[in-house]
Amino acid sequence: MSAWLRDRDQRTDTDIFALLREEADAGQEHAAAVTPPGAGWLASAETFPRSALAQWENRPAAPAVLPCGSVFDVVNVPSTFGRRMLDRLWGEGPGSGPVAMHRGRMMLFATPGTAQRLPSLLHWEEWGDAVPPLICHGAGDAVTVPPLTPSDSGTAPRWLVAPDTRHPWLPGPEVLLWACVRAARTHERPVVRVSIFPPADQGANVYDVSRRR
Repeated sequence: MSAWLRDRDQRTDTDIFALLREEADAGQEHAAAVTPPGAGWLASAETFPRSALAQWENRPAAPAVLPCGSVFDVVNVPSTFGRRMLDRLWGEGPGSGPVAMHRGRMMLFATPGTAQRLPSLLHWEEWGDAVPPLICHGAGDAVTVPPLTPSDSGTAPRWLVAPDTRHPWLPGPEVLLWACVRAARTHERPVVRVSIFPPADQGANVYDVSRRR
């Protein structure tokens, strides 16, 4: 039995803010491990999931290439901007789905269809110039996903937030639009924090995606 399977019950809850602090330190790189249910979810993107799982069990430290568009889409952003997006998603919003790092960029896993809709929403909201170039992977595309277990190589793809359930929650295009806008506003005015979730006194500003900037 692989070490990946032996360690399946030893997962601890993710402290996303601790991970972001580690990511900000060039000398420290966090890598999370995928649980067996999470591996099942990833494999479901393949035409033959059982074959994919068998290969991963034999080589849990090897990355894989998976198709997008049916189980998930992937939004690929520069790592610095991605960290600001995660800060907004976890600090003020609903959280994120699985998140990976590869070649200095952050890959946010999203609901199918996000790759097609998010660029259109950013253009319609007139935030395209404030947001760095996004690479959106959807139907017909494939992405390299990190190995199930962390690799010793500093250049290998790695999970920042690894999939840990058979049906992980994934953000849709509206949620990622909100995170992009908040990240861009934070860069322009770092002291301003706006939440889409008003407190009990209803005094917070609410971002309405139906309005233009």
